[in-house]
Amino acid sequence: MGRAVAQRFAREGAWIGLLARDPARLEDAKREIESLGGKAVIHAGDVADPAAHEAIADLVEQTFGAIDIWINNAMTSVYSMIHEMPPEEFRRVTDVTYLGVVYGTQSALRRMRARDRGMIVQVGSTLAYRSIAFQSAYCAAKHAVRGFTNSLRSELKHDRLKIGLTMVQLPAVNTPQFLWARNRLSQAAKPPAPIYQPEVAAEAIWWAAHHRRREVYVGYKTSLGIKLNKLIPAFLDRFLGKRSFGEAQRTRDPRQPDNLWRPAKGLYAARGPYVAEAQSGSLHLTISKHRSAWLWAFVGMASAVAFAWRRKNPSRGPVWNRR
Repeated sequence: MGRAVAQRFAREGAWIGLLARDPARLEDAKREIESLGGKAVIHAGDVADPAAHEAIADLVEQTFGAIDIWINNAMTSVYSMIHEMPPEEFRRVTDVTYLGVVYGTQSALRRMRARDRGMIVQVGSTLAYRSIAFQSAYCAAKHAVRGFTNSLRSELKHDRLKIGLTMVQLPAVNTPQFLWARNRLSQAAKPPAPIYQPEVAAEAIWWAAHHRRREVYVGYKTSLGIKLNKLIPAFLDRFLGKRSFGEAQRTRDPRQPDNLWRPAKGLYAARGPYVAEAQSGSLHLTISKHRSAWLWAFVGMASAVAFAWRRKNPSRGPVWNRR
């Protein structure tokens, strides 16, 4: 996902700082950014280490100047039954997926508060609202990110700061995570349909970084899932318990790489293994980005219909005046 986001910003000529563990993939991403019209500096480090965030922040500001936008995106996950999962794996997923956001946000705030400007984007998930089976640590971490972000939002308002803060809730996205997440189940990991290409999510993140919206939902199923979880959580507990892995799942390859403790080997790009099944656009996202225009269009249409009806029925007053 981070690779796709970097590509999207590079097309706008952005100056970008990248933090990840694998030096080779960082160098590959840097070359790609520069070929698309952007500039980049890189730092090989683990988001679970607060010092790594400070290192990339210092490097960016020394090279490019003040940081305008900070995006927290890194994640890792484990597919496992809870009773089979060792404590150290819970801690590792939490350190990366939750505390990595905390440390990154703190580094951004140390620089943005003094200037009273900037934008922080937290990359979330439908699973920040609705947990599923077999990904307990990841779901819990995303819930924690949402709680942390809400606390920060209140603090920024308390101090009357102009720092923007948004959270982008993603649907199933076709990234390499399904090739390298640790998996002790018999089935290969596959996201539920509809699946979106990472460029769709990257567009949403780019848009969110330039607009002051509290949250952005990507895909109709994200919006629907979040709303249904508020209305019928018990039903979803049962439904998702049966459907968390589809009926036609392929068997897991025992040679699958694992990136929990160290990067998976290889020069992976943004897209994962489900290219043929993933959608390259989202009507829901398009409507969401322009919801004010859609609202005014609806109001205008309704007014026009009411006016036409009134002209056609001049003798009929409002319903409440009829005798």
